[in-house]
Amino acid sequence: MNNNKFYITTTLAYVNADLHIGHAAEFIRADVLARYKRKMGYDVFFNTGVDEHGQKILNTARELDEEPQAFVDKMFERVKSQVDKMNISYTSFTRTTDKLHKQSAQAFWKKCEENGDIYKKAYKTKYCVGCELEKTDSELVNGECPLHPGKQIEEIEEENYFFRFSKYQGLLLEVYKNNPDFVIPDFRLNEISKFVGRGLKDFSISRLKDKMPWGVSVPGDEQHVMYVWFDALVNYISAIGWPEEKEFSKWWPVFQVAGKDNLRQQSAMWQAMLMSAGLKPSKQIHIFGFINSDGQKMSKSLGNVINPLDIINEYGTDALRYYILSHVSMYDDSDVTLGKFKEIYNGNLANGLGNLVSRIMKMAETYEVKADKGTLSLEFCQNSDLDNFNPNKAMEDIWEKIQYLDRFIQKTEPFKKIKVDKEGAIRDLKEALHHLMGIAVSLGPLLPDTSEKIIDCVKQNKSPENPLFLRK
Repeated sequence: MNNNKFYITTTLAYVNADLHIGHAAEFIRADVLARYKRKMGYDVFFNTGVDEHGQKILNTARELDEEPQAFVDKMFERVKSQVDKMNISYTSFTRTTDKLHKQSAQAFWKKCEENGDIYKKAYKTKYCVGCELEKTDSELVNGECPLHPGKQIEEIEEENYFFRFSKYQGLLLEVYKNNPDFVIPDFRLNEISKFVGRGLKDFSISRLKDKMPWGVSVPGDEQHVMYVWFDALVNYISAIGWPEEKEFSKWWPVFQVAGKDNLRQQSAMWQAMLMSAGLKPSKQIHIFGFINSDGQKMSKSLGNVINPLDIINEYGTDALRYYILSHVSMYDDSDVTLGKFKEIYNGNLANGLGNLVSRIMKMAETYEVKADKGTLSLEFCQNSDLDNFNPNKAMEDIWEKIQYLDRFIQKTEPFKKIKVDKEGAIRDLKEALHHLMGIAVSLGPLLPDTSEKIIDCVKQNKSPENPLFLRK
């Protein structure tokens, strides 16, 4: 692995519906780390995108009386535009319907098959279309998947291809034991270790095409398509050119982020698949908590779904980024409401940082006090919080600096001092500009638009044309 290269990926969003605030949290956190690594001189490959195959996609297309390809083409554009509105600095926006991805998935299948890890058998199982996963009776609550209440559990009875997941129990446990930071946080590593330790069942990796035709064809058997998870997980290597070794080896292994409903798929199933294909495991996997609203899981039926695009359209991209990065826990479940968001927005952004920037720049412009050359040449410094992928703590530290600067202005009162001690007032304003520039530079990976606006104000020695964080 080239130490100057860094590869990070999110999971792929299903295109059967618009993005929700949980997606936004995953994309934004990954974006912060990608931006930070670039500022530290790394060559970064940031992969995200959409998962376009599987039963739930087919069902949604049929409900709309559309052909699956036409439906995913439309939704790809829609979801990509939503990601772009979040100011996500991705390198690759993967589509699992792309020709190169399909070829990569089929090559991966062949590798696993050559190693004796794919076989065919008849079976019967219960299946949650929402999770696109098989479910045991012990995983169901009142006969329903707890993650998708109200959705009917389907029963599948057919001949499928299977992956020898059970073969990799010992190797997976060895990876977890030898790499205590392989899954973050530690309680998720303990959770997956216990799951694997209880024994693994081989899982189905195909569907009969005459029942579920929407997927990548199984190589050598046109009667089957790949199970959606087998196909989609391969995007983490197809995005960087696998099976072409030269490009792939530049970037692998990968730093992954995912929600807690992806723990099993990302940290066990995918890792076993990589081993089967003779590839190294992922570098590290961060598993995020859920975002609820008013103590309940967000759902359309309850009317408590928070659309991140609604927040962006009214308050701006960085307002959403700030709230997620400062007031939503990375690893524990968090409760979010629009009321909480508005309170934080007004207190910490509009009346906090936004007001502080306006006050300082108004004084600097009025009294013609320009920042020193040293201030104007401030560069981004290494941040231990971001080194440890802790944007919550990084944002907290920056806001302490903002509060310090606010107290400094209140204490020194340059707008009053200028009348009796011009040199002292100029000195105080230059110091304030220096602190403000430092805050702006530090905000670069976290709130990139805000960072650029403040830096431009200091360099131009002008107040913002419009107050920062003014509601649209």
